[in-house]
Amino acid sequence: MNRILIIGAGGVGRVVTHKCAQHPEIFQEITLASRTVAKCDAIVGDIKNFPGKIQTAAVDADNVEELVSLIEKVRPQLLINVALPYQDLTIMAACLKTGVHYLDTANYEHPDEAHFCYAPQWAMQKDFEEAGLTAVLGCGFDPGMTNIYTAYVRKHYFDRMDYVDIVDCNAGDHGYPFATNFNPEINIREVSAKGRYYDQGIWQETEPLSVKREFRFPDGIGSKDIYLLYHEEMESLTKHYPEVKRMRFWMTFGQSYLMHLKALENVGMTRIDPVVYEGHEIIPLQFLKKLLPDPASLGPRTVGKTCIGIWVSGEKEGQAKSCYLYNTSDHQACFREVGAQAVSYTTGVPAALGARLVLTGEWSGKGVFNVEQFDPDPFMSEIGDWGLPWQVTFPSAASFEDFLISRDPCASGDN
Repeated sequence: MNRILIIGAGGVGRVVTHKCAQHPEIFQEITLASRTVAKCDAIVGDIKNFPGKIQTAAVDADNVEELVSLIEKVRPQLLINVALPYQDLTIMAACLKTGVHYLDTANYEHPDEAHFCYAPQWAMQKDFEEAGLTAVLGCGFDPGMTNIYTAYVRKHYFDRMDYVDIVDCNAGDHGYPFATNFNPEINIREVSAKGRYYDQGIWQETEPLSVKREFRFPDGIGSKDIYLLYHEEMESLTKHYPEVKRMRFWMTFGQSYLMHLKALENVGMTRIDPVVYEGHEIIPLQFLKKLLPDPASLGPRTVGKTCIGIWVSGEKEGQAKSCYLYNTSDHQACFREVGAQAVSYTTGVPAALGARLVLTGEWSGKGVFNVEQFDPDPFMSEIGDWGLPWQVTFPSAASFEDFLISRDPCASGDN
């Protein structure tokens, strides 16, 4: 009997729990835990007709011993971590102590530094290997699906990949002047950081949101401004695909979001260092998080679509080739299914399917793995049925820059 423990009861935790409950042939027992058990109860209360056992629990994911105690009580085969990235290391340590496989959706970030990297998790490779356990890192969408997309196109469409551009568009509208579609603290830290991209073996740095292009997205979304960011999947993809000459990550932002973000930065509300207010230390960004709408509450009011994919240029059988592989998801369709908007949905669904592949042994190994190190075919063959269908086209544009000029994502390509 497969038992899983899900840590985290935000929007992504809601999606993972619902999607696992839709597959009782794989997940017979589900425990959802977070610091606030009432959030877990609300999620579980919305799940109907699950024939297995589903329960909730309270846990402080910063406390290894408390995590160990819960794991020993639940006795899961796999722990799915959709808590804060600050808590990755404590949760992984608890899995090692209890002999439980591990899966997450975002890499480690220190709470006192606006910087994320895989190094602290990769450093646990020997520990997981000696324990005979599998730790799967970054099984969301980006990171996650974008990594698997890269592995899939490299396996099936290219002999060599030269240029990879990851493009993330949220064309949704929640109606607020300013809100974030996932944890505000993580979102603002990520967007406010300097951009980075990989070029000829060297990481190049740019000022935050200083590099902008225009990209025409498919499925009726149309042209949007995209901005160069540093994103975590590039760290593992450039490691595992050293052939790539250049890799970049792009994300869309509306002008209202950028205007509000700049104003908040200018008055110090995005700071992550403590300040003293009336005799108490507060961190401005954490205080701002309390004032902003909870991302988990945005589902009912968010309309529009997301579109996330990869553009790859390289060579196949001696010929230059370009490929664009992507998913488009509708916010309201996601909300109708699981009560969450598409940003949470596109992160949670891959985690649930990744968990299935670990439990059935289709993804296996001793140690710490990024998802592109596994065979992408089982994942890609099923992810559409799980709610994230994908499309692939082979545009005539020779490069990403040529494509930006032509501005047609499916120009004269074989689909």
